[in-house]
Amino acid sequence: MNEQDKQYIEDFKTYLSVEKNFSEHTLSAYCSDIVSFILWLDNTSCTDVNFDRLREYLHFIQRFEYKKTTIARKTASIRTFYKFLFREKYIDSNPALSLSAPKRPKPLPKFLTPEEVEQILNNVKIDTPAGFRNRVILELLWATGMRVSELSNLNFGDINLEENEIKVFGKGAKERIVLMSNRAKDYLKQYINSARALIPAPEYRNNDINEDSPLFINNTGYRLQNKTIRKVINETVERIELPKKVTPHVFRHSFATKLIENGADLRVVQELLGHAGISNTQIYTHVSMKHMKDVYETAHPHGK
Repeated sequence: MNEQDKQYIEDFKTYLSVEKNFSEHTLSAYCSDIVSFILWLDNTSCTDVNFDRLREYLHFIQRFEYKKTTIARKTASIRTFYKFLFREKYIDSNPALSLSAPKRPKPLPKFLTPEEVEQILNNVKIDTPAGFRNRVILELLWATGMRVSELSNLNFGDINLEENEIKVFGKGAKERIVLMSNRAKDYLKQYINSARALIPAPEYRNNDINEDSPLFINNTGYRLQNKTIRKVINETVERIELPKKVTPHVFRHSFATKLIENGADLRVVQELLGHAGISNTQIYTHVSMKHMKDVYETAHPHGK
């Protein structure tokens, strides 16, 4: 790989991080995809590539039997990369403009029943300040449908306890308002008024908390990371031997599924989840239909 191509990748990485606001995971995957592609080009610069060459690469990676989702992501990486190069005038035309990938399968999202959620919540150990914080976090995930990254990025200025509202910055730095239940609010108030102050926080030793201070902190006083939240869920699920793989995103799916099953308007659910388009939210209607059929088959004498 020549030095110029290395610079293109660095510029692309900055673009994805600053302008597209990609997560670290997505940013790393996209850049890795582009590095692999450029290495495959060998002595050809990435700016000297046409559409046929791109199709040749996609044909090449088929032999590795990647999942369709992986092929789709690699295609998206290349499309985004060349869109960036064209925008920055590094190339005169965009060879990836018509590049297409196989359609991604859309499996039904995994979700928990309200009883399973309550089982998890009630088994979080809350005998320490950090444990109480963990209970509050899971209460909020269940009550609001927030992404785990959105929750860990919350600051004090984002909370409106009086109105049961939380201001969230989602994908692409898009702002939205989510609503919390009274129970979640009560837990959050207790955390703010007591438990949080007991977690050692050197930078807030004089209670110097302002609107930009992180709401959830770790045991060293810094903003809580996503991996800590995942660890809490894993440990609790393992302890109660729940036969399901549970992630923070499963709480989000469970939130949306329950709303749809209880008759919530699809547009309202879309707004609460922060989905850019209604098509991303419609998948929950399939879950709801499955639930409806299960109830019918169980309750109706001729259901089966």
